[in-house]
Amino acid sequence: MTSPSTGSATQPGTLPRRIVIVGGGPAAHRLADALHARDTDGRTTVTMIAEEPHRPYDRVALSQRLAGAIDLTLEPTSVWSPHRVALRIGERATAVDRAARTVTTSAGDVLPYDDLVFATGSSAPVPEIPGSEQSRVYRTLQDVDALAHEVAFLTETLGRPPRVIVAGGGLLGLEAAGGLKSLGAESAVVHSGSWLMSAQLDEGGGQALGRLISAQGIGLHLGTRPRAILTDDSGEHVVGVKFSNGQSVAADIVVFAIGITPRDELARDAGLELGSRGGITIGDDCRSSDPSIWAIGEVASYHDRCVGLVAPANAMAEVVADRLLGGEATFTTIDDATKLKLSGVDVASFGDALATTSGALEIVYADPARGLYQKLVVTDDAKTLLGGIFVGDAGPYSALRPMVGRELSGEPAAYLSAAGAEAPGDELPDDALVCSCNNVSAGTVRAAAGGPHGDHAEACTDLGALKACTRAGTQCGSCVPLVKKLLGSELAKSGVTLSRALCEHFAMSRQELFESVRVLELSSYEEIVSRFGSGRGCDVCKPAIASILASVHSAYILDNGRGTLQDTNDRAMANMQKDGTYSVVPRIPGGEITPAKLAVIAQVATDFGLYTKITGGLRIDMFGARLEQLPDIWRVLVDAGFESGQAYGKALRNVKSCVGSTWCRFGVQDSVALAIKLELRYRGLRAPHKFKFGVSGCARECAEARAKDVGVIASEQGWNLYVGGNGGFQPAHGQLLASDLDEDTLIRYIDRYLMYYIRTADRLQRTARWIEELDGGLDHVYEVVVDDSLGLADELEAAMARHVDNYEDEWAATLADPERLRRFRSFVNAPTQPDPSIVRVPERGQSRPATPEERSTVLLAGDRIPVRGE
Repeated sequence: MTSPSTGSATQPGTLPRRIVIVGGGPAAHRLADALHARDTDGRTTVTMIAEEPHRPYDRVALSQRLAGAIDLTLEPTSVWSPHRVALRIGERATAVDRAARTVTTSAGDVLPYDDLVFATGSSAPVPEIPGSEQSRVYRTLQDVDALAHEVAFLTETLGRPPRVIVAGGGLLGLEAAGGLKSLGAESAVVHSGSWLMSAQLDEGGGQALGRLISAQGIGLHLGTRPRAILTDDSGEHVVGVKFSNGQSVAADIVVFAIGITPRDELARDAGLELGSRGGITIGDDCRSSDPSIWAIGEVASYHDRCVGLVAPANAMAEVVADRLLGGEATFTTIDDATKLKLSGVDVASFGDALATTSGALEIVYADPARGLYQKLVVTDDAKTLLGGIFVGDAGPYSALRPMVGRELSGEPAAYLSAAGAEAPGDELPDDALVCSCNNVSAGTVRAAAGGPHGDHAEACTDLGALKACTRAGTQCGSCVPLVKKLLGSELAKSGVTLSRALCEHFAMSRQELFESVRVLELSSYEEIVSRFGSGRGCDVCKPAIASILASVHSAYILDNGRGTLQDTNDRAMANMQKDGTYSVVPRIPGGEITPAKLAVIAQVATDFGLYTKITGGLRIDMFGARLEQLPDIWRVLVDAGFESGQAYGKALRNVKSCVGSTWCRFGVQDSVALAIKLELRYRGLRAPHKFKFGVSGCARECAEARAKDVGVIASEQGWNLYVGGNGGFQPAHGQLLASDLDEDTLIRYIDRYLMYYIRTADRLQRTARWIEELDGGLDHVYEVVVDDSLGLADELEAAMARHVDNYEDEWAATLADPERLRRFRSFVNAPTQPDPSIVRVPERGQSRPATPEERSTVLLAGDRIPVRGE
């Protein structure tokens, strides 16, 4: 091995190689992660100097931040270790001494290095025009948070939606305009090109995109650019923008998103070679003109070009990690495929999309009325794929992008889904790049699906495991449908059938079984198992069938033999706790409760010796009730007007709400009234998994609606509907489905969404995973719910109406029937005295279950805490 100055690994037995990374963005994170994962022998120590006051975060998802304080921190965070990878956030590199090999920071520290990596990224340029000092940019978390705050502030102070002009009609500008509109602003885009995304789309595609963007309510000013930002007499408040074509438009906020400027000032001062348009010149090894200095990401100029995309940045980081550990990896090409992340607007381009290759042919399908445009670019013999553009329907994108440079097995026109063609099933070669963000090939996916891979001792036979062990689909997510398809085909080749059977007793999937029960109007487990199953059932199929019957018939869950199908919690209609007692959760719609009802809960908790706690869903949970006490407790609660909160069921748990416009000076809609209406509408609705709602009265998002399965956020024009947010083990942020809805439309869309989920999801599948695994993902949900692409809208709404009409509170129904009440005796001759094995000890003014050690001490001392009946 050679010395550190050559870029090779250090000699065995020498001190760890000191690597300093300047920059704290996604490229820097990928490099740190790659070094942490590969350098198992401790040959390197890494120090990252991050100027922003955050850990590295996902800039690709930056527009999601506009909806609220969403954590975009990049995973894994386990790379940060002071012994191996030290992260210095909120600190800036101020000087590089190449001769001494040191970096000086804003904290006054001088850090020695053996290798220095520039990952300083780029800044958002603002043209030098009059008034530009009052403009905003769309680049960092601070930028986005400030914009969200300004929109909310101006909405309040102006008494109307603020007018926002976004300069830049590329990916970032369109995402900014869409995100700001979702906050209630009046958005418009000004773009110097004659059509949007002119760097990625041809005129036909750009015009189709323009129609889709206009349909979103975003204004367009094309073929011009800002010449001056107009301000009031104080010079501090924006009032308009003057364009280069002489037109002036009113504006309250101006945002520039017109490209990137590489942050190369530190490298320039250090005397490194730069590209003609800026950026640090690198070779195929990502090394700069100084052998001990490297550059990755947007600051790197490769073939005199800087690119603001995550895929090449990640690829550069992997190359440098390999080189620093003694490898010979090279960076050979820039994958500049792009996909717009704007709800309801499907746009993608890849390869030679503009047909610059000599002799290239263009196969085009265009339907201006529908906003559809699809184009494939192929060689002059119409065999080899060179690139493509998809607007309005980007379904073929994920499968075709890896085929660039390869021969197609059929006629190119057959791949244009908008024309109704049936695409040939091309087999991807192993070296085809499936996930460009993480540089994952089809061969890697196949290997992981077919056998041991990485830390997995067995094959990754489900999508979640496959994504975890290959990283495919974990960044922008556009390749997930292709990864899923490869998984299925690989398992089939291996003789492994990707079974969708509910369990060994039912060969059908839950979706197939649901439709069969619904269409045939089956009403009992015995009917279902005799028609479609075998055996006596199990703890998988029995609760699933009980849930299906409850969803289809809205009947009392324990009648007609259904009680034996339920799990413990549903049978008791309460959640069993670790000490064998149960919790009681009355429904409090929208979190609104009267003092009188609060007094009832307080009296019940006092009389029955129950521990009380406010839940995360704005409800009051009472713990420590014995099975035989449940009817007595609920009789008091039902008489006071309470209903079951169904904390025990796979059903609607709660609708969380802020105080909205009734009390809050920032609220723009009555979130409490809507939350109550939604909770009363969907209460008791059984589903494959529990689900939750949130309703926020303004863009400040105090109800955390985007963390819910259904989230509703108020705008000046109505309600914005988000779907697919989940907490739990795999948290997910809700995605915008539709904007500025009136209340009736909002409820219709929620009806359709929930019923479609109930009919098609797998057992115990949360809404986030359901959307992720649907072919087409959120776009498919949009088509079904908003566009009624399957013609199911009336049927889904009717099914929900039947549920609403047939709803009956389960505890009220139980108390009214002596036969049903018999279930709540522990056994036939059960005593009415407390179970002596239940021991509770004091804590913070209440009592809780004793630990085994506490239980022994309490029993020996004979001072067991009394509960009701003692």
